[in-house]
Amino acid sequence: MFTGIIEAKGTIKSLVNHGDDIRLTVETGKLDMSDVALGDSIATNGVCLTVVDFGEHFYSVDVSSETIKYTGFADYSSGSAVNLEKAMRADTRFGGHIVSGHVDGVGEVLSVTDHQRYVEIWVKAPDELAKYIAHKGSITVDGVSLTVNEVKGAAFMLWLIPHTLQETVMGTYAKGTKVNLEVDVIARYLERLMLGDKAAQEEKQDISMSFLAEHGYLK
Repeated sequence: MFTGIIEAKGTIKSLVNHGDDIRLTVETGKLDMSDVALGDSIATNGVCLTVVDFGEHFYSVDVSSETIKYTGFADYSSGSAVNLEKAMRADTRFGGHIVSGHVDGVGEVLSVTDHQRYVEIWVKAPDELAKYIAHKGSITVDGVSLTVNEVKGAAFMLWLIPHTLQETVMGTYAKGTKVNLEVDVIARYLERLMLGDKAAQEEKQDISMSFLAEHGYLK
């Protein structure tokens, strides 16, 4: 589990193909590696990955074809900057929100507007994720826990303060940048819970206004 509070910016040092998978090595910048062990998890641009090799200033992970398919890793290359967060400890502050490191989809930056004291960014999410994105709700973008300030369909707006821009890769965002998105896990569990007994059925169950009315959620 992670919190979405980025600990360091890293840089991809190498990507080596192993069949359909990739062995990824990341230079860790200021990330403290003193308590890292083999098998630990490090969120890399929001993707939970398992450490298979490491040193004082680097770690290596294996990225599966499934992960490559559903995240922005397909567009990364040597020299790409990435946000880094080690898995949270039970005795640390929970500064962001519950982040699993399981990316739900790839979004695209629509616009970046500088307002001097903050930057306004609009991101287009995949249509199937729109129902999980709420005004003033939480969303994870490239591993960063953020508050949604406005929603228009599948697009949502973020306000980024100078500290966030400096300490994460978000300072490099421009129109067209692809970003990893993870919606609030609580919204996903609520959707499943609302299916009730129908959750056991194999066919896909969509939450619609008629479904809510039928099961007493609307009057």
